[in-house]
Amino acid sequence: MPADIGVVGLGVMGSNIALNIADRGYRVVVYNRNQKRMQGFLDSLEETQAVSGSNDYADLCAGLHSPRVVLIMVTAGEVVDSVIQSLLPYMQPGDVIIDGGNSFYRDTERRYATLQEQGIRFVGLGVSGGEEGARHGPSLMPGGDPEAWPVVQDLLRAIAARAEDGQPCGS
Repeated sequence: MPADIGVVGLGVMGSNIALNIADRGYRVVVYNRNQKRMQGFLDSLEETQAVSGSNDYADLCAGLHSPRVVLIMVTAGEVVDSVIQSLLPYMQPGDVIIDGGNSFYRDTERRYATLQEQGIRFVGLGVSGGEEGARHGPSLMPGGDPEAWPVVQDLLRAIAARAEDGQPCGS
């Protein structure tokens, strides 16, 4: 069965947010450049967590239902651009790329404009709350392509921290 979202980058934040997503009932496919790290992450999972690994970007994207949603959880900067370029051959118009690395806003604006020309929906996602927030409910600050929101809103609201009134924080 195809996954609901792909997560690229399994550092502290990426692995914890992938677990948070899986705990909310979503199917997740993950990729990490360091395959040993990814395998260690997969080996640590409980049987009930719907998370699978991928060998490369082609495998990651092939494991997603359409429209594809890929969350990039790597260090802000040039590496985000590199991951986006590596994903593009396997993405189609209407797919969504989310940068969860708290990138500089001008980089987000540039990526949004560039990807919009290709029909790819881009979301810059601020993630606040550190390791514990990523695992159990971060404050999320999405911005970018308004057409991406209907595709990602349920998932982002599901994983977000909750205010006292029960509403998701930040999304």
